[in-house]
Parts: sequence; C-alpha cells; structure tokens
Amino acid sequence: MTATQSRPLVGAALNRVDGPLKVSGQAHYPSDFDVPGQAHAALVQSTIAAGRITRIDTSAAEDAPGVLTVITHLNAPRLDRGPMTGLGASPPPPLQDDRILHHGQHIAIVVAETAEQATDAARLVTAEYQADEAVLDLDDPRAQILDNPWGLDTQRGDVAVAMASAEVVVEGTFTTPDNTNNPLGLFCTLAHWDGDRLTLHDSTQWPSMVRATMAQVFKVPEDSVRVHVPFIGGGFGNGLRAWPHVILTVLAARTLARPVKLVLTRPQMFTSVGHRPEGVQHIKVGATATGELVALEHRSLSAVAMEDDDYEPLAAGSAVAYACPNVLTRDRQARLNIPNPTSMRGPAEAQGNFALESIIDELAYAVGVDPLEIRLRNYAEINPEAELPWSSKALRECFEVGAERFGWSQRSPEPRSRRDGDWLIGYGVAGVSYPWYQAPCQARATISADGNGYVRSAAADLGTGTYTVMTQVSAESLGLPLDRVRFDLGDSDMPIAPQAGGSGLTSALGNAVQDACRQLLDSFLTLVHEDEMSPLRGCTRADVAVEDGRIHRLDAPLEGETYADILARHNLTELTADGASDPGKAADLGMALAGAFGAKFVEVRVDADLGLVRVTRIVSVIDGGRILNEKTAGSQIVGGTVGGIGQALFEDTVTDAGTGRIANATFGDYLIPVNGDVPDLDVVFVGAPDRGTPLGTKGVGEVGLVGVAAAIANAIYHATGRRIRSLPITLDTLL
Repeated sequence: MTATQSRPLVGAALNRVDGPLKVSGQAHYPSDFDVPGQAHAALVQSTIAAGRITRIDTSAAEDAPGVLTVITHLNAPRLDRGPMTGLGASPPPPLQDDRILHHGQHIAIVVAETAEQATDAARLVTAEYQADEAVLDLDDPRAQILDNPWGLDTQRGDVAVAMASAEVVVEGTFTTPDNTNNPLGLFCTLAHWDGDRLTLHDSTQWPSMVRATMAQVFKVPEDSVRVHVPFIGGGFGNGLRAWPHVILTVLAARTLARPVKLVLTRPQMFTSVGHRPEGVQHIKVGATATGELVALEHRSLSAVAMEDDDYEPLAAGSAVAYACPNVLTRDRQARLNIPNPTSMRGPAEAQGNFALESIIDELAYAVGVDPLEIRLRNYAEINPEAELPWSSKALRECFEVGAERFGWSQRSPEPRSRRDGDWLIGYGVAGVSYPWYQAPCQARATISADGNGYVRSAAADLGTGTYTVMTQVSAESLGLPLDRVRFDLGDSDMPIAPQAGGSGLTSALGNAVQDACRQLLDSFLTLVHEDEMSPLRGCTRADVAVEDGRIHRLDAPLEGETYADILARHNLTELTADGASDPGKAADLGMALAGAFGAKFVEVRVDADLGLVRVTRIVSVIDGGRILNEKTAGSQIVGGTVGGIGQALFEDTVTDAGTGRIANATFGDYLIPVNGDVPDLDVVFVGAPDRGTPLGTKGVGEVGLVGVAAAIANAIYHATGRRIRSLPITLDTLL
C-alpha cells in the first residue's frame, strides 16, 4: 500500500505554498538576481525586415562611457544551433552572418558597466543595409509553403463523395491575427562563467532545455551548465525556447570573463520571444437535414519565420473533435520575414477551435437545431481517429452541467430576438477537446534525520501552482503533514523535467514525484527488512501505511516506527530515492489517451447602435481528470478565460505592411482585457480520474482559453445576426 494520510491532501483547495513569498516580495524572479562584478547589456536591432547589413559602425558606442564591448556578426564566433526538442529546435544562433530576416532582429549586443550606459551606447551603433522586399503576407506568392510540416495531416473515409451527397453544406474562411504573449515580467538573463562552468538565471519555462541548448551552442558538457528559475513572472508559452538574446548574454559573459545581465524592454518582448502566429483556415462541413455530420474538411495556412520550425497545426484537432465518418485535415505554413513565432497559451487549438466551433454553430442554424443539441448529436463516444475508447471523457457531462448552471434553456432560438434597451443579448456555446501531452520526467525524494521530506525536480512554475500541488502530492505520498514537506524546482541540476507547457507538466511531474516517494518508502522498508529491532521487519509496501511520518503495519496499526527512528538506528542523516514517469507505458493500455475537455457558455450584450460588446457571463465546465487542487486549478481556468476574452475581442499584433515593423509594441497600444472587461467567471470541474496516467490527472493550463473566442463569436451572432469569422471582433465589424 502507498503512504496514506488521515485527511487527504491531494484534491484539497489549499492556498499556494509560495504565496507568502510572493506577497512579501521574497520570491526572486530572474531580474531580481545580481552577482558581484556584473556588467549590463543592451541589444541593437535591425530597422529593416529583409536584406543584408552592408556596414555597421560601432566606434561611437565603443568610445561611450562605461562600454566594455560591442559584439556584431563581424567579431562573433561561429556557434552551433541548439538540439532538437519535442517542440522543434531552438531558433538559429544570432550574429552568424550579415543577413536580416525580420524587423527587430538582433544585430549587436552592447555591454557596459551599467544598464543605462549600455542602453545609451546601443543607440550609437549605426547600420547601413541593402534592403530586399520583405515577404510579410500569407497570400504573398513569393512565400515558401511548407506542406504538412509535422506529418499530422489526417484523412479517413471519402470526404469529396460524402460532401457531394450531404443534404446541408456549410463552409467559411476564418482568420486569426498574430497575438503576443506579454507576461508581466520582462524576460531577463544573467550569465556567469567560471572557467567552463556556466551559471544562468533565465526567464524560461524549461530549465533542462536551456541547459542542453547552452551546452551544445558553446560546446561544453551539460553538467557544467546550471540554469536557475525559481520564479518566472509569467510566460504563456514564450519561455519554451532558448531565444537568441539568451545566447548573446552568455556569449558576452564569456567574451568579457565576467557576469553579464540583460533585461529585455517591452517593445523587444514583441520581437524577441515569440508570438501566436497569424493563420487562415477554410473549413467545410456536410450534414444530414437533422444535423448529423457526414463530412468535415479543415485546411489551414499559418505563418512561420524564415529559418524556424514552430509547431502550430491549426486543423489537426478537428480530426477527433466529433463523430464524423469522413474527415480531412491539412496544415501548411508560409515562411515570412517575421520574428520567430512560438507557442502561446492553447497553441493551435485556440485558433483551430475558433473555426471549428463557429462552423458547427453555423450548421446548427442552417438545419434549425439548437447549437447545444447539435454538438451532442455528433458527440464522439470513442476517439474517431484511433477507434479506441478514451482514457476518460466527461464532455457530455460538461455540456449538461454547464447548460443547467448557465440557464441555456432560457435561450430564445432566433438571432436578434432578445433585447434590453439599447443592448442586444446573445448566448453562445463551444465545446473543447484539448489534446493529451506528456513527456518523460524524473524526480528525487529525500527524508532527513528529523523526519521531514524534501522533493525536487528541474521543472518550472509559471505561477500555475506547481509548487503547491507537488507539495500536496509529495506530502500525501510520503504520509507527512504539509508543513513537513518542501518541494523545490527551477534548478537544472535537479532531476530532468519537461517544459511547463502543453498542459503536460502536472501529469508528468506528478507521476514522477509519486513514484519517487514510493521508491523512497521501499528504500526504508529495504533498510529494515532484516532488522530484528524493527516492527516492520519483512514488510513490503503492500503491507504498510504511513501517517504523520510513521510507517505502520496494516494488520497491526500499533506496530510501526517513524522515518526518523529508522534513520537514527541505522546512523543515517538522510535517505534518498529517485522516481520517473514514462508516458510510453500508457500506449499499451488499449485506449486513446485523452487530454482535457470542456464546455464554454457565454452571454454577451452588444449595443445595437454603437457595436460595443460586453461579455456579461461565462460558465466554464471542465473535465480535467483528477484535480489536485481545486483552487489553483480553478485559477488556471479563470486566467485562461481572461486570455480567451483577449483573443476574441482585443489582441492583435499589428505589423506595418511597408516595413515589417510591429506598430503596437507597447501596453499602451496592444490591447488586453482589463478588470472592466471581465465578468464574474463561473468554473466547475466534472469527470473522474483519467485511466491513462497513474495519478489520474489531465492538464488544465490550456483548456481554459480554448473555446472562449468561439463561444463569444457564437453569442455575438445570436445577439446580432452577424457572423464574424475574423478575430479580434471589434466594434467596426459590428456597425
């Protein structure tokens, strides 16, 4: 038997264990770290989007007060590209030649004694260019098209024949713009070399990846690189790559043989650490006269940088969202002169779901069926692509519970049929099926001489609650009170962990932590297996339980001893065990591994004369498997929902068509939701623990955002009778 607790800790809505550090200012983010003797860096960026540098003059900068060095492509060493990861390779290393591939590309790094001196000197670097005509539009015939770049295109049945025979056909083209992640914390890197040993403080969601990348780029052993990130300050996906500015900071530190710190400016955040790429999707569905799907075709084209391999299959999720016998999905990318895109919360699914759930809504109106009912009629009881039962799926319950809480039965069927003075009122719904993801992970657990537990892994906590839920899992697995367990992360010297992204870390890390704690209990039982003084002699894990740090026999609860007693008797100061999770093992279970599911219900009000949109209610019902902490999980859904409101109504990274310059790269110009734009948000969790993972969890980091844009767009149609197929939905589109 595993360790037990008289009061279950996993699942309890506990406050964040790191909360006191954050509210007291003791949580150290990358920009909070300083080391003796550090210098400061500033970047110089290109002012064209395509072409070559014909001349770069650094002399004035080099003569400026406090300047220590200026590095350009003329004096930078040759660097290798980082290793391939599950999200593709890191971007190409900077300053390797004179080519310009996007506006804002780093063309020099200036290092000085102070940040102010470096910033001033960076303005003195001048560059002359031979400019080429930039490729900036998806429909530019000069754009190189990558067809099925990830090998995820799907086809089952005969879509053409089925579509031709369908009684009802609905189709549309949907566009989504560039969005920029924009975490509150500016990304920062502090690099310090000690011989061939490198220490980094970096804004990353993946310390182990940054470690591997720096080792390969700078040709040093991985174990000589250490990456620290105890707290990040937000990420939303843009901390999932080792960006060029990180490499430049490490290069500058090595060049000067002293620590160097670089903090990006807000405008540089728009060009240096990724964004959600724009996309165009054409989707077509055929159905019976009563709304049963017979064919679905979903094609997408999204943007990617000139020498990058960002992963963004917009259409892929449509292959398994509904029970449909004939399905075709195709994803393509167009190479443009843009900054490198990256994952942004709900990557690919956020855009793809907008198109899919909008067209399903259109189909409902075309056949005269309630939009909720048409989703239930086409419910996929099994995974339609794998033809296997889901490891868990409570989407039907999400719809049913959500409809009851929202009051969907009060909805009037006809668009533009409900009004309150100048305001048109509309209801919208969207279903969500976010894909399963999990990567291998390792963890280490220790019990010290005082009987307290210490568990760690090289993961990162974006603010999602990883510190808290892993402390809960550790404490319950070790049979210790919460205040006697410490969980640590954010250090690449700890056991290797995957990224905090893709809604996969909780399962991967939780399973590894649980395994490490179980292995540690086994180690204690092995220690006393032949111990004549121990009441636990000869016991295995199946024979015991642990409560309050005391291992006792199941058949005789009074017979047992504490962790501390065992260590003391064997003259040990601590005992440690390693654990791991391996997602490959789940493939043998004869089921389709399921990610999170959800249903989003939205009420909007639209001013009939002015086109103003107000979101007045949102109900999110989520199947996230076993919820480790309802408070932190609920916070994830709330945060994701706010991001979904932003995607639907506000966010649009505008690139100047003539120059390739991002025209709204500040918080004053890039619109995001504020308090007045966000109503009270109702979040409910349903479903059972997932059968495909030992801990029973499914990630909820992305599912909160996905589906919100479609539900808002569908509600706007119900309110106004106007179908909007392009995001963001602004008042001019409703006038």
